[in-house]
Amino acid sequence: MKGPRIGILLLARRSLEQHALSSAVAALSLALAAGLVMALFAIQRQSRAAFTSGASSFDAVLSARGSQLQIVLNSVFHLETSPGNLPWSWYEELAADPLVRFAVPYALGDSYRGWRIVGTESKLFDRAAAEECAIELAQGRPFENDLREIVAGSYVAAREGLSLGSRLHPAHGLGHGGGHDHDEEYVVVGIAKPTNSASDRVLWMPIEGVFRMGGHVLRGTGEEYHPSIEEEIPVEAKEFSALLLRFKNFQRGVELDGRINREGKEATLAFPIARVMAEVFDKLGWMNRVLTLVAYLTVLVGAASILASLHATLNERRREFAILRALGARRRTLFAVVIAESSGIALIGAILALGVQLAIVAGAAALVRQKTGVVLDPFAFHPALWIVPAAVTALGALAGAWPAWRAYRTEVAANLSASS
Repeated sequence: MKGPRIGILLLARRSLEQHALSSAVAALSLALAAGLVMALFAIQRQSRAAFTSGASSFDAVLSARGSQLQIVLNSVFHLETSPGNLPWSWYEELAADPLVRFAVPYALGDSYRGWRIVGTESKLFDRAAAEECAIELAQGRPFENDLREIVAGSYVAAREGLSLGSRLHPAHGLGHGGGHDHDEEYVVVGIAKPTNSASDRVLWMPIEGVFRMGGHVLRGTGEEYHPSIEEEIPVEAKEFSALLLRFKNFQRGVELDGRINREGKEATLAFPIARVMAEVFDKLGWMNRVLTLVAYLTVLVGAASILASLHATLNERRREFAILRALGARRRTLFAVVIAESSGIALIGAILALGVQLAIVAGAAALVRQKTGVVLDPFAFHPALWIVPAAVTALGALAGAWPAWRAYRTEVAANLSASS
């Protein structure tokens, strides 16, 4: 049995070498299609996990009345604009709540070369005070009493070449060219450790320093208050853009959700953060299904290219098949040779598809990290990485069935005649 099998493989290899160009084009088209399918599944799974279960170490975000999605994107992923500010009394009340484990206020709205600046409290960098919510430092120290100190996220520090002692001027507004530069100069006193999250793209500074930036106005009392260097800011005049919360138990979040979102009209509580992001992916589920369908169709097109490639060579190979038959080759041997060819093309395509998948996911990961700070792993395993290549190889073998059947039916006499 080994002899016939080896003969079949040798004939299939010889044929692939003779028709190398058409075979390579068919294998490449299938590789691109299969790689796209695998990349789509990998990106869908990782992005959902990154933006839901790994979205934040906090349970909820409190902000001015608005969309929960906008609030989460603005305060957790630093992608959206803030719906507004809330009086400082909200922070005092929730920070004193015995069922709130940790509460940290954010003041948002300024940037540096397009990177978000977040005013907050130094306890965010204190592991003892913030527990697992704390941001750890790789270099330097947290900002302290000096209102013009900054802690830089790892990604923005690397991209902008910031180091300890670097000085910068924040700009009013978000994005490049979002507003005028502030006159105040700030110094980098710490570089945060990478978290593979949106926090890596942030510049942190004392919230009091944000209050006192030139041109900033506080409206915690409902009236405009212009902070002065000479005097302390009254508590009632302070306000915050977002308040990130960690509860001691889930029920407290449910109670606040009912009180703030259903009964109140001043603020919105996005709780739980993971649910808010999961709803986004659920709403976009139809788009994922469309993309998946398109990817499947491209695989079918790739399989069709194998069929077309083999079918196109059959006419010129009829005499070859007839000679093999005359030399004693059985019909099923010719059938097996063509199936081996189509399977070989599909197998080559499936192997190349793994490289295509890696390139697509790596490119997507770089883009996602640049835009959101969230890190995707191009080398993360997904069941599709073995299911798709196996399915593609089987589909390739199936695509060769019709050309193989035509080879099976080759007539010796008709194809060995002088006119053939």
